[in-house]
This record gives sequence, structure tokens and C-alpha cells, in this order.
Amino acid sequence: MYPQHTVPTHIHKVLIFGAGNFASCLADHLGDSEHEVYLWSRKLSFVQHFNLHHRNPDYLKEHSFSHNIQAVGPDLPDKEFIRGMEVLLFAIPTQAVRETLTRLRPNLDDQKTPLFIFVNKGIEIGTQALTLEIIVDTCGPAIARAATFISGPSFAKEIVRRQPTSVSVASFSQTQAQKTSELFHQPWFRCYTGNDPIGIEVAGALKNVYAIAAGMADGLGFENNTRASLITRGLAEMTRIGSAMGAEPITFLGLAGVGDLFLTCSSPASRNYTVGYRLGQGESLDVILKTLGSVAEGVTTAKGVKKLIDKLGVDAPIATGIYEGLYEGKYIHQGVRELMSRPPSQEIKLPEKAGGHVRDLMRKLELDETHHD
Repeated sequence: MYPQHTVPTHIHKVLIFGAGNFASCLADHLGDSEHEVYLWSRKLSFVQHFNLHHRNPDYLKEHSFSHNIQAVGPDLPDKEFIRGMEVLLFAIPTQAVRETLTRLRPNLDDQKTPLFIFVNKGIEIGTQALTLEIIVDTCGPAIARAATFISGPSFAKEIVRRQPTSVSVASFSQTQAQKTSELFHQPWFRCYTGNDPIGIEVAGALKNVYAIAAGMADGLGFENNTRASLITRGLAEMTRIGSAMGAEPITFLGLAGVGDLFLTCSSPASRNYTVGYRLGQGESLDVILKTLGSVAEGVTTAKGVKKLIDKLGVDAPIATGIYEGLYEGKYIHQGVRELMSRPPSQEIKLPEKAGGHVRDLMRKLELDETHHD
């Protein structure tokens, strides 16, 4: 039986960019919480179908969505519409964030900036930029410092069924993180706030790459020992990469770190796990991507991660192996042999200090490296 929702003290106007799986479930969650929600899609056919039937023709097809949601598009909403919104939520692929924010920026009112929330998980391929860096480049440091990021173990199909779910909400601004937490908080959806958006982003992006590795292992016929090893060593790599980028190591022990990693690496419902599993079964990447039916961000993120770990000088053999398997044609069994043949090493080893990458980012944000709101 579904729990009763808590009626908010203030009804917010929320515009969600994207109409995919996660965008749709969050729209339903906020609409069911009595907020006024607009779901933007590039597809006119989606807009027409959703507004007529209150169903998503592509994702969560059996679910009847809240009548507090209206689909808009395919054009980007105009300045008057944007300035009437109190919350802008971005649930589009990371590779599309820069273009969308660039188009959106002229429509923003700098005297009355809405709450910015980002739920995408990935690294921009060409620049190796986190979403936080893309926001700085397109919208300026003030908006980036106030932006909030949501991540954690949260499958869309379970959220729309109101199964108990917990997520991390992080921002350099504790005030904005708290606003986001209050917006989403319901008896079945619990939010924990934090002030490490870099860690939240790194964890959310990298866990998709390790999910591909876990799926490969299962596809090859390996069992529980192997999966547990991959998840644990993947967590060590994530923490090492994140620390080199200026994230707090403790962040990776939370919901956005080990929580989301465990979920994504251990469930066939994960798109990234599915890609890996089918690769392990012998299918080609091209065929898998053509028939998957949705975006698996780990496939594109693997490119950005490889460039990033090379730039940072971080040892990340699993992430490197996934990149080589996806893009350099390395035979999967060969990759497994190479991983297991590495010489014995120290289990937990973090960089002594963050690299130049974080110093550059903090300069862009006009913050010092220890800033907390």
C-alpha cells in the first residue's frame, strides 16, 4: 500500500529538462507531491501523447502519471516561461548539458535565479569536465556555486511505485541543498544533504563504468566472488580518482558512492550492467547500443574517464580495461587475465593531495579549496 504524501507548505513551479526514465519518475514524484511540474521534451510526438494520455510512450509505459504534470516542447521554453519557474531540474545526458545551458542562459533573470538541480551522471568527453565545470563555463560561478546535485541508489521504476528510496543532495551552498531536500522529501523518498558536489558527481559518473565491468563478469559466467571483488576495487578506484579531483574520500562511502555502485553493479535493471553482460555474452557494442532502447551513460563516460585518469596520473586498471574493451577492441578474457596478473599492491592508497584539476575548478568557482557555505 502506498504511503500518504506530505503536502508541501509551498507549491513550486518546476521545469524538468528531459523526458527519459529518470526525468519522468522525478516529474511524477514532484507532481504527486502537489507541485506544478512541466516536463520538457525535444519530441513533439511525446508532448502530444503525454498531455493527452498522461503516460510516457517510451519509458515506464504502464504508469499513469500525475495530472499535475504538463509536457512542453519541442522548442525550448521562452524567457517569460523560464522566469516564471522556481526550480529548473536537468535530467538530460551529460553530453547535452553544455548546449542546453548555453541556450538557456539568456532567458535567466540574474536578480531572481531559480533553484538549479542536476541529476545527470557523466563526464563530458571532449573536455573531461564535470557538470559543475560546464555550469561555470555557461552560466557563471554564482549559479555553479548554488547548483545542487542529486545522486544515489534510485531506480525510476521503484520510485514511481513509492518504494523506500534514499539519495544524497550536495551543493557548495548548504542553503540550496536544504531547499532541494525539502522539495523532494516524502515518507518514501528521503534526502541526505552534503557539501561535496565534486564527490557526488565523480561517484555518479564512475559507477556506470564499473557497472559495465560487473555485467561483463556475470556475462562471462563468473559468480559472487568476482562481482564482490569488482565492486570493492571499483570503489577504491572511484575514491582514488575523486580524491585527486578534490572530493572528500568519505563521500564515496555514502549513498552516492557505495550505495549507487552496489545497486548499479548488481541488478539486471541497470542499463550499464546490461551493456556489460551482453558484451560478456559475446555481442558487439554496436548491436547492443542499437537495441538497448535507452542511454547507457557508462559507455560514453568511459572515454572521458580514460582521458581524466591519464591527466591526473591515477592508477585505475578496471576503468582503463573497460575503455580498452569498448574502444580498442581488447578481448575481454585478455583484460581479465591482465587485471588478475597485476603484482600484489597496497589495498587502500589515496593520492597525497588533490591535483591541479581541482585548483583550476576552484578558481573558476571563485572559491578556495576548503570552502563550505
